[in-house]
Amino acid sequence: MLNYRFIGKVLGHILIALSLFMLVCAGVSFIYGEADLKAHLISALISLLIGGTASCIWRNSDYHSGRREGFIIVSLVWLIISLFGSLPYLLSGTISGFTNAFFETISGFTTTGASILSDIESLPHGILFWRSTTHLIGGMGIIVLAVAILPYFGFGGMSLYNAEAAGISNEKLHPRVKHTAKLLWRIYVVLIALETIFLMLGGMPLFDALCHSFATIASGGFSTKNDSMAGYSPYIQYVVIVFMLFAGTNFTLFYFVWKGRIRKVFENREFRVYLAIIAVVTTIVTLTLVLLDHHDGEESLRTALFQVVSLITSTGFATADYTAWHPYLTYLMFLLLFSGACAGSTSGGIKIMRHSILYRNMVLEFKRMVHPHAVIPLKMQGKAIPSDIVYKVLAFVMLYMSIFSVGTFILTVTGMDMDSAMGAAATTMGGIGPGIGTVGPVSNFAAVPDAGKWVLSVLMLLGRLELFTVLIIFSPNFWKNY
Repeated sequence: MLNYRFIGKVLGHILIALSLFMLVCAGVSFIYGEADLKAHLISALISLLIGGTASCIWRNSDYHSGRREGFIIVSLVWLIISLFGSLPYLLSGTISGFTNAFFETISGFTTTGASILSDIESLPHGILFWRSTTHLIGGMGIIVLAVAILPYFGFGGMSLYNAEAAGISNEKLHPRVKHTAKLLWRIYVVLIALETIFLMLGGMPLFDALCHSFATIASGGFSTKNDSMAGYSPYIQYVVIVFMLFAGTNFTLFYFVWKGRIRKVFENREFRVYLAIIAVVTTIVTLTLVLLDHHDGEESLRTALFQVVSLITSTGFATADYTAWHPYLTYLMFLLLFSGACAGSTSGGIKIMRHSILYRNMVLEFKRMVHPHAVIPLKMQGKAIPSDIVYKVLAFVMLYMSIFSVGTFILTVTGMDMDSAMGAAATTMGGIGPGIGTVGPVSNFAAVPDAGKWVLSVLMLLGRLELFTVLIIFSPNFWKNY
């Protein structure tokens, strides 16, 4: 039997935690003396009352939590925080209509960074900070945060941790999942603090530096400026490039660096492939901009590197409109929407590890055809990859592309042109933000029909939780008691 009381208790505690973040944003509004203070306070009060009520009703629930409870809790948490997270936008009047407010909120929590806002700089500081805070919460994961701070998750934390951090890299930094969650959040906060300091050294105000650091390390993309990062100095752009690279790196590698095990970083095949893809694509784009468009060398390199790193890490910041480049460069950028960075990072997308496993398995198939009786295992970094992992990767990629295709079809039915529909479906599933067509880096999603925004919201949630965590709930076998 499912432990519904435990599910209700966790959801209540998550809402209480969400209300505390809203109070922080209320503090920002108070400091700047802006009118959105009331909206944040009411939003926090509503979340606190409902969360507190749920926690009190189910306070005596036992701590049993299995895999099924984990899938339900994670899926419901991300849906509920997106619903309650819409309140500051609606109550402040900064976003009109529930569809738009929900789209902006779930885009923030899933760190997609797709926005319906046209004049971001006109928003109050409290609302801007709330947009960035949704990235902060969603980047590492609200469940990972809960596992780290709530005492009772020592009993059922692993099922929740695996459900939210679904993927093929489930390396633990400590035998206990609670300590792993704490270590991940420490690395996350340290990276945010470091980037904030470096951005301020480049002349960026503290408020903007914090907001951009939240968005960078979470691989989000919400900026406090209408032109994203285009108006900032080369120094600031290079700082953001470096920290986007960090955000797309498996966080386990930072732990190895801290422990002085530098060699393990460069032995990591996925990390080497990650850097190689960035280097190759950046070189192609830079040479095109310099030789064919006669742009300045340093500026071309910086522009190319920024866009490539932003897309492959699913951050979504922009300093140029890549849809205005040569068609083959736009196609290259489109392919990056399906790449993703390293497993175990805050980036979205398919992830390089999965691509590597598929590629190596494809190469091995040729050998198996020539030597049908030979046992040829698939190896990564000298270790054999179990066949069930290979099957999971194949299933994930097939399902990912199937959902992308269905999503694109539905978006065209709502009235979007093919290029925009493909770009919107790919970028929301990958948690990136800008796509191609009318949803490119210099545009936004305001013109997408309401029906299309709901489709994209579903794609954002599916992409953030890596498909199976959400879809398994709709399987009849999930609800059977064995």
